[in-house]
Amino acid sequence: MNLVLEFHPEAEAEVQCITGDYEAKIPGLGARFRHEVEDACSAIVQHPLLWRMRKEGWRRVNLPGFPYYLAFIIREDVALVVAVAHHSRHPDYWKTRWS
Repeated sequence: MNLVLEFHPEAEAEVQCITGDYEAKIPGLGARFRHEVEDACSAIVQHPLLWRMRKEGWRRVNLPGFPYYLAFIIREDVALVVAVAHHSRHPDYWKTRWS
């Protein structure tokens, strides 16, 4: 399965915002967050079906060093990251982004 990875514009904005917040707290922490996002994206492209599909049709990749996950959907040959969401904050806020 050859997939192209794309970010929903709001998910890309979340990455930027979270990265900036972490970098403002501790220099280098934002870069570490960004690196984990990139690693998760690589894993999605290589093994998109590894993570279980939720009943609403999306999959979730946890970021091991941070309380965030990437929520993504697969549509034909595209894996679309629809959210970079915190584990416990407003869990459903992003679920209308792909409907």
